[in-house]
Amino acid sequence: MDLKGKTIAILATNGFEQSELEVPRDRLKQAGATVHVISPTAGEIKGWDKKDWGRPVTVDKTLDQVSSSDYDALVLPGGQINPDLLRLEPRALSFIKEVFNAKKVVAAVCHAPWLLIETGIAKGRKMTSYKSIKTDVINAGAAWEDSAVVVDQGIITSRNPGDLEAFSAKIIEEVKEGRHVQRNAA
Repeated sequence: MDLKGKTIAILATNGFEQSELEVPRDRLKQAGATVHVISPTAGEIKGWDKKDWGRPVTVDKTLDQVSSSDYDALVLPGGQINPDLLRLEPRALSFIKEVFNAKKVVAAVCHAPWLLIETGIAKGRKMTSYKSIKTDVINAGAAWEDSAVVVDQGIITSRNPGDLEAFSAKIIEEVKEGRHVQRNAA
């Protein structure tokens, strides 16, 4: 139980890629962490599973009910719909920046680096993403790498669902390391 006593937020809304929420959530829980699925609205959010709507996931807390100080890390699942909707939510963007500025781990997979772009976190970082947003990441000032997982001072990015085991392992490793005090604010 590597992460006993740690609490991790997964920020998502409707249209998250099913495996990109469920695999990290399950691995983090298996490692002993408390994991909360956070969303702008209460109830359930529905995933996207490859080519159609997937299973609903229960929202543990809404953005209005949480503070960045409640969490040791933040996980941002991708899918095309989820991060596109979240980057229009001012409270979601504020929460992401607050976690980042507190020098805690922020992990984004697939299309979720759009949220790191929108918050200014991507600029000056080494990152990866799903290949279709490579140009967006580069245009935001990040150094894009074609790697399964890239870590830059506690910012973890990953390409796609095929890399979720490595992504989840890296989240566990970075949370165990603690805050990244050398990191500059966005």
